[in-house]
Amino acid sequence: MFRVMLVEDDERLASLIIEYLQAYEFAVDLVPRGDLALAHFQATSPDMVVLDLMLPGLDGMVVCRQIREISRAPILILTAREDSYDEVSALEQGADDFVSKPVQPRILLARLRALVRRIQGATSSSNAVDNDGLQFGALSISRSDRVVHWRQQVVDLSNTEFKLLMVLVESPGKVLSRDDILKKMRGIEFDGLDRSIDNLISRLRRRFDDQNSEKIKTVWGEGYLFSPSAWE
Repeated sequence: MFRVMLVEDDERLASLIIEYLQAYEFAVDLVPRGDLALAHFQATSPDMVVLDLMLPGLDGMVVCRQIREISRAPILILTAREDSYDEVSALEQGADDFVSKPVQPRILLARLRALVRRIQGATSSSNAVDNDGLQFGALSISRSDRVVHWRQQVVDLSNTEFKLLMVLVESPGKVLSRDDILKKMRGIEFDGLDRSIDNLISRLRRRFDDQNSEKIKTVWGEGYLFSPSAWE
C-alpha cells in the first residue's frame, strides 16, 4: 500500500479523492492547509504528495519547493488554475505532474499509478551496463538509487529532470517528439502549446554543460535527440 499526502482545502473534493483512492489500496492523509504541509510530510514520510496550489496559510507553489528541498518523493499538482505558466512554474519547482480541476478520479488514479511505477523503478534498456546502471562515456546513471554521475561528480537532479533524462537515454540516437516525451513522462499528449518540455531540456543542458546542444540535440521541427557519443 502506498501512502499519499493530500494537501487540499476543498472538503468535498478531498472526501471524493480519499474515498476513491482508498478503494484502490492507497492510504491517504489529508492536510487542509499549506502551512501545515511540511511538518506533516516530515512526520509521516508519505510515498507521494497530491498538492493543491490555492491553499490557506501558504501557497502550494511554496509548499512544493519546501518539500522538494528535503525529499525526492513524487509531487502531483492538482489545481483549478488554468494558466499554463503555473504548470511550467510547478515543474520548475520540482513537481512531477500537473492535473487541472475538475479532475476525474480515474484520471488522478492513473497518474498516481504512473508515479508508483516510477518509484518501483520498473524500467529497462538495451544500453544497461547491468540490471541497474547505464553508462554513456563520462555519464553514469544508477536506476535503483537514482544517482547520476557526470565526469565523476554527482549531479543533483529533481525528480522531473531525472525522469526526462531517463526518457532520453533509453532511446539513444532516436529523435523523440514533445508528444513522445510527454506520453512517456506523464501519459498525456502534446497540445501544441505546452513549453514545459522545452524548459526542462534547457535545465538539463545547464546541468551537463551542454551550451552548444551537442549532448541533447534539437532536431528542428521534430524534437530532441540524446547523442551517446557526445558524453565523453
